[in-house]
Amino acid sequence: MKLSAPRIRAARTAAALAALVVATACAPQTSDNSSSGKDEKSGTLRVWLFQEVGNKPKEKVVDAAVAAFEKAHNGARVNIEYIPVETRAQRIKAAFNDPKSAPDVIEYGNTDTAGYVKDGGLADISGEFAAWDEAKDTDPTARQSVTVDGKVYGAPYFVGVRALYYRTDVFKELDLTVPKTQAELAETARRIHAAKPDLYGLAVGGAYTYGAMPFIWANGGELAQGKGGSYASAIDSAEARKGIKAYTSLFGDTNCPAAKCAGMGGNDTVTAFASGKAAMAIGGDFSHAAVEAGTVKGRYAVVPLPGVKGGSVAPAFAGGNNLGVLKSTAHRTLAVDLMEQLASKKTQSELFDAMGFLPTYTDVREQVADREPFVAPFVKTLASGAKFVPASPAWAQIDASLVLPTMFQEIVSGKKDVAKASEDAAKKMNDAFSSAG
Repeated sequence: MKLSAPRIRAARTAAALAALVVATACAPQTSDNSSSGKDEKSGTLRVWLFQEVGNKPKEKVVDAAVAAFEKAHNGARVNIEYIPVETRAQRIKAAFNDPKSAPDVIEYGNTDTAGYVKDGGLADISGEFAAWDEAKDTDPTARQSVTVDGKVYGAPYFVGVRALYYRTDVFKELDLTVPKTQAELAETARRIHAAKPDLYGLAVGGAYTYGAMPFIWANGGELAQGKGGSYASAIDSAEARKGIKAYTSLFGDTNCPAAKCAGMGGNDTVTAFASGKAAMAIGGDFSHAAVEAGTVKGRYAVVPLPGVKGGSVAPAFAGGNNLGVLKSTAHRTLAVDLMEQLASKKTQSELFDAMGFLPTYTDVREQVADREPFVAPFVKTLASGAKFVPASPAWAQIDASLVLPTMFQEIVSGKKDVAKASEDAAKKMNDAFSSAG
């Protein structure tokens, strides 16, 4: 995936500006705890946001928020750059080490919070967050995702959870019923691929960690056990291995050939489904816009991903992204204000309409759920007990080192069996936990 070119935002319509300027009236008090020692009130702010599958709708919403910010802050301009999720770790770590080329505001995955705080890259904005009127309606889980040791290091941007997308036309043609267990899911995938060899029954990816986790959790496994600085990997437990085997069994000539699917990530599986190359896929609420823009529009539905037992829901990863201000910014006050503009109730509501991103505010989420039925399976999944990765700085290292994708790919390629691959992955995870202190 290539980076889009940096873009300076132009002025937007007066109507769009007026609607958003109100939110800037309560700008945070000037703060002087930036590591740069500066808090300039004009100039260009650089922002890194994640590139999505079908990014144009996101860009439109961001453009409107940026235009309002620029209108309200004379002399301030904003430069937005969209970066690939897959290479975020390297880009952001490099930015922490090179303040002169670093952005002022970043979008980051909620699994990265603890690691980024340990690296010293994110600014503590506890005071500004407490003074921000809209923050009081942030749901507790989202608030926790920006909190480390009682201090706040960003604003929740959206919450994400995954469910099962499936082709209603293919199911009708082949007289299939929606799978109610993971065993039925695997069998249904094989039946589809056998009847339609040009389709993946269920698109899976060897690099799709968050698509694989529900299989591990549904079988009683865990990624790790412990808390704080005393985590130990559990990926090689008997229960986790059952889940790993269930997921990796979906790779092969009977469903999703390893040669094509071993390297696929989450965006790749969603793209395969949206383009009509797969009959099923594990996708997020945030994948809705991309699927709607694809060739399968009007011919799909979504249900919670089934668990092991009939009628159960597989625990999903409680994902989502946050926005944070870098400690190195020379525009701290402006950067915090811009972060709040981008994470405001209005912007989150518009991001839901544009992309399907679930808002982090409880009141806004209730509003969008009332008007959009597609939210129902994702809300049900959240209510059934979503799970999270270990709250350790080590997770960023584990994620960046591709420990779990490597494990899955070693298995589906035949290089290692489940026992050996999970044993090696556990050792790498424990090394990371130990180094995190």
